[in-house]
Amino acid sequence: MHLTLARARRTLAAAGLLAACAVVPAAHLSAAAPHSTAVASRAAAGGCDVLAPGASAAAEAAVRAACSQLGIWYTWGGGHGPQPGATYGQVDPTDPASDHDPERRGFDCSGLVRYAYAQATGQDILAGTANSQYHSSHVTARFGAGQGTGPLLPGDLMAWGGADSIHHIAVYLGAGKMVEARQSGTHVMVSDVRLGGDYNGAVRIGGSPAQDGNFSTWGTDVWTHTQPSTTSARVNKFAGPTRVKIACQKHAQLVEADGYRNDAWSYLPDYQAWITNIYIQGPAWLDSVPTCA
Repeated sequence: MHLTLARARRTLAAAGLLAACAVVPAAHLSAAAPHSTAVASRAAAGGCDVLAPGASAAAEAAVRAACSQLGIWYTWGGGHGPQPGATYGQVDPTDPASDHDPERRGFDCSGLVRYAYAQATGQDILAGTANSQYHSSHVTARFGAGQGTGPLLPGDLMAWGGADSIHHIAVYLGAGKMVEARQSGTHVMVSDVRLGGDYNGAVRIGGSPAQDGNFSTWGTDVWTHTQPSTTSARVNKFAGPTRVKIACQKHAQLVEADGYRNDAWSYLPDYQAWITNIYIQGPAWLDSVPTCA
C-alpha cells in the first residue's frame, strides 16, 4: 500500500455506453469573484480541487476522487466494468482517434463520473451512460443552460446534448473550471467551462455517504481484501480518502504500516471486502462499530 499522506493523528484526520464524448466549442464563462486567495491561485494554476464553497461533503469527495484520476487516459467505454474504476476501452467506429483505446486503461466521461460518485458515497449510484446520469433518480436540482455557472456548486454535473440524448458530462470544480474525460487521444483533464454549443445545463447529485457506520479512509492507493489479511486477494483500491460504510470489525492479522501497528479489520458491505483499521480515520478499535460474528 503506497501512501503519500502523512497521518495526522486520526482525528481528521461496454454495450449501451455513451457515444464519444464530443468536443464542444469554448464559450463565455460567467464571471465570479474568487472566494479566497488560495482558491483563486489554484484556479489560475489550473489545479484540480474544490474551487468554491457550499458543496456537500459527498460532492466535495466526488470532486477529489475525479481529480485523483488526472492524467489517466480517456478511453471510449472506459470505466464501465463490473465495478467503478478505469478499464480498457473500445474502438469508436465514428472516431479514428479511438483506434488505440482498447490498449489504454482509462475512462470515458460517464465512467469518470460514475467512479467519482462511487468513491464519494461508497455506492455505485451513477452506473450507466451520460444520459442516464443526467436523468438519475439521485438528481436533486437542475439548472438550465441560460443560468450559466452562477448557481452551480463543486460536484455538480455539467452536460451537453439534447434533453434525452446527453452525450458528454463533466464534474464542476468551481471558479469556471471542470474536470472531464473529454475525448480519445487525451487524458482526464481540468478544462475551462464551456457554455456554448449544445450545453444543456447541469444537475446536482443528492447521494450522500452512508449514514450508518459512516467513516472515512485516508491515504492513497489503499487496497481492500477478500479476507482480513494482506495476503488474501485484493478487491478494490481507494485512490484517495473515501467515505465508507462499516458493518462490523474484528481482530485478525496484525498489520504494521506507516508507523502504525494494529490487528483490527473492518468489513465494508458495499465492497464485500475488508480493510485494516490502520487506514480508517478514528481510534485503532472503532467506537460504536459492532464486532463481527
